[in-house]
Formats: sequence, C-alpha cells, structure tokens
Amino acid sequence: NVVLDTGTSRAVLLRSEQIPGETFHVDDKIKVFVMEVNKESRGPIVTLSRAHAGLVRRRFELEIPEIAEGIVLVKGVSREAGSRTKLSVMSRDPDVDPVGACIGSHGSRISAIVEELRGEKVDIVKYSDQMEEYVAAALAPAAVRSVTMTGERSCRVRVDPDQLSLAIGKEGQNARLAARLTGCKIDIKADD
Repeated sequence: NVVLDTGTSRAVLLRSEQIPGETFHVDDKIKVFVMEVNKESRGPIVTLSRAHAGLVRRRFELEIPEIAEGIVLVKGVSREAGSRTKLSVMSRDPDVDPVGACIGSHGSRISAIVEELRGEKVDIVKYSDQMEEYVAAALAPAAVRSVTMTGERSCRVRVDPDQLSLAIGKEGQNARLAARLTGCKIDIKADD
C-alpha cells in the first residue's frame, strides 16, 4: 500500500488498486483516479486507484482533444488492469473517425496513454446503437462472421474456426471484456 500523509489529509493507494507488478519510489510522479473521499476527524482520507476503468477514461479525456471538446464521446470502458482495456467511442461529427482520433497518426496519441498504463494493451472500438454491430466491433481483433441476438441482452456470435481462439482470447479475456463493454452475454461458436 502507498500512503501519502500531508498532515491535514491522507491519500491511500491500496495494493489491490495498483496495476499488477507496479512498484513506486520516492518522488515518482504517477497518475491516479480518485475513487472516494471520506471525512474523518483527523481530516479527509482520499482513496486512489490505478486499476479503475475511470483512470483510462480520464486519461483519454485529457490526451485526446476531440474527446475534451465533446466531438468524440467515450461510451464505455472495460478493463483488466495491467493486461488489457477495451474502450468504445463514437463521434458526433460524421467527418471525424472516433477510433482514428484516439489512436492518432502512427499511434502518436495513444502511445502516451499506453506508456502511463505500463504497456497495457488498449483496444479502441467504434460504438454502435445496433447491438449486433457493437458486439462484433467489441470482439476485435477477431473477425466476426455474424451476430444473432438470442435475447434482449444475449447473443450468439459466429466466427471462422481460425478466429475462434482470437475471439475468445487468452483465458477468455477478449470475450469477457467484450461482454462487460457491451453489457451482453456472448456465446461464441466456430462455423464448420
């Protein structure tokens, strides 16, 4: 745990709220997400996080001018800190590609964010009001053949056999993050 005591307030970064494998040294400058502020008799206690999805959202808001200006909107974030994040974006301006705006020329815009997240993979997907399109985009980098809604919040996804492991991801991570991002239960099957 990292504790910063200023005499009038304390800030706490619990180990569970750190990116796995991260270590800090005196005078390190780090970006954190304020999760909670509790008033105590000795002064406020501020609970910080580097693992919260809000940290990624806020970094994009600070780093990408189109998000700061409200042209591009962050619609959702799902994250497994230290490993991978999926972020969905949409544009209010038909002439602005929301994914391209976030990545930048040759990855110039996203590189600072990835560096701050200690090399965590960040997938940026285009948001859609059409759940089938949104689920297909969220399963990137896998190529999806079809998405069929089987209920209000559940669907069946068909992929080519060579795309199945990519769609599911290592230990199910890609499918799990896509399901969290879309709010949809995803059943992935390979076409024969």
